[in-house]
Amino acid sequence: MTVALMWEARAVPGRGGELLAWARRQELPLPPLRRETLRAPQDRVLVITWWDAAYDAELPELPEPDDGLVARAVHRWRFESVESVESVESVEGDDGRTE
Repeated sequence: MTVALMWEARAVPGRGGELLAWARRQELPLPPLRRETLRAPQDRVLVITWWDAAYDAELPELPEPDDGLVARAVHRWRFESVESVESVESVEGDDGRTE
């Protein structure tokens, strides 16, 4: 199974570049299958890591940034991969009809 961990933080206004640099410097004790770092308006930074593991496996995560760098607590989410769908037209609704 593939599990994706998402870590998202919002920097103190004007410190988005520092938060981005901080997140990129963070090393995990084990290498994930894939790691991607993204940024968004309002000085937000998102790091997604993918792991070959069970959904509830204990996996390394990025820590909380230093005091004074973030405007709020870090948000964290965990997702598991599901089989991909070739096109939206082939997805069936709850009643069994194709939507």
